Amino acid sequence: MTEFDVEFIDRDDRSARFVVRGLTPAFANGIRRAMIADVPTMSIDTVRVIENSSVMFDEVIGLRLGLIPLTTPIGEFEPGDTVTLSLDVLGPEELGETVTAYSGDIQSADDMVVPAEKDEILAEAEGEVRRGIEVVEVAAGMPSLAKGDFIEDIASRVDGYIYREPLGVVAGACPFNFPAMIPMWMFPMAVACGNTFVLKPSDKCPATAALIGETFQEGGLPDGVLNIVHGAREVFEALIDADRVAAISFVGSTRVARSVWERAAGRHKRVQALGGAKNYIVVMPDADPAATVAAVVGSSYGCAGQRCMASSVLVPVGEAAAIVDRVVAAAKGVKLGNGMDPSTAMGPLVTAELKQRVEQYIQAGVDEGAKLLLDGRGAKADGLGDGFFVGPTVFDQVTPQMRIGREEIFGPVLSVMRAGNLDEALALANSSEYGNGASIFTASGGAAREFRNRIQCGMIGINAGVPAPMAFFSFGGFKSSIFGDLRMHGPDGIEFYTRKKAVIDRWFEIGTPGSVWGR
Repeated sequence: MTEFDVEFIDRDDRSARFVVRGLTPAFANGIRRAMIADVPTMSIDTVRVIENSSVMFDEVIGLRLGLIPLTTPIGEFEPGDTVTLSLDVLGPEELGETVTAYSGDIQSADDMVVPAEKDEILAEAEGEVRRGIEVVEVAAGMPSLAKGDFIEDIASRVDGYIYREPLGVVAGACPFNFPAMIPMWMFPMAVACGNTFVLKPSDKCPATAALIGETFQEGGLPDGVLNIVHGAREVFEALIDADRVAAISFVGSTRVARSVWERAAGRHKRVQALGGAKNYIVVMPDADPAATVAAVVGSSYGCAGQRCMASSVLVPVGEAAAIVDRVVAAAKGVKLGNGMDPSTAMGPLVTAELKQRVEQYIQAGVDEGAKLLLDGRGAKADGLGDGFFVGPTVFDQVTPQMRIGREEIFGPVLSVMRAGNLDEALALANSSEYGNGASIFTASGGAAREFRNRIQCGMIGINAGVPAPMAFFSFGGFKSSIFGDLRMHGPDGIEFYTRKKAVIDRWFEIGTPGSVWGR
């Protein structure tokens, strides 16, 4: 029996760890399929470049937690150099032997935990880990999920069938905002389908991935199956360009997602690249006020707005405009603080640069004529000095032409666009270049169905502020929120990490009646 759960070792310091023991039959089957298909495991030639290391910060007070070395090719590396990553192919007979991928040493005074590295609040970190575990649990059913199909005697003594096989080596790069969950959107499905995986985590929060790698290795995953490399753009571009990497998974900004898609597709690789979002919440006059306000505040300011499912545009319809004042009042009550403190409702932004960027967007909103109802600039958390905090911010009288109305801010900024009816609300939402998620709050089944059918996005909430699907469905949007045809995990994940072969069998009669081969 396999254990895979969140265990809190020390409730005093709120340290979260994974516990995994043993491989499920699905993952063991995936390893066997990799061997049958000659999928290579790898060693990755690297050197430790401490001078160019990624620095881990506690965003609350800007405290440097430690260094994690970047992955670079053997030899000297300077910013701007062309990078070639060497992938040494090992035969499948070496699977599980001594050669492993370099994953970097974490030099930190404390054990790495998700909130300490990225400073989510504790509940968000726990939820992130559990959502990642859901994907592992779905992947554990891969033998039945990835079944082929068989038809006997489609013609005289002819059988036809389709079966799936792994792609080979696949790679993925993840953003900073969910350092545990998003890697687990990718590699559990890939490995269970029989592939080996190279993971490049964000250089802003690399330590979580190293812990995940250690955990799966302790759980029985053979060396060379899950490989972790650290670095920035040059390292991932080298993986995209590598001949033996057959597919690329990516989550990040739309600008980078488009670039990854173009580069990978141009090399005839399979690619799924999830980009940015501008998610709308439409509120009808018959919506439950208390539930709606709680959902809007949770969706807009959860994770300090640093997620692609954050609702950044509120569209009250008609008399529902009265809800705006209630949202502002609730947003004023959101407590800023250290994510390790259970009473904290919102943590800081991930870097000083992102804080500055969000504050520039707030000023742009003011300059373009939006009405600033709540200004989060200058917000501080009690006793924490000058952290990377921006408080909840609300603008009214926003139009789709304004930068704050059309661009992804990735911070705790909510824009209000008012509509006279549902048609106008849908027109506003559908005018966005993005199509990730959208929600409607209403007591009307007719309005909900109309919204569901006409909204141009991939994930829809009906009286739900964060419409992220469970792991057995697929995650992804429309328009500039995704590049490639297949989304993350669920059925699309299986399609992405496998390819199908169609086989026609024909067997001729042999022998004569009464012989050893006869009928």
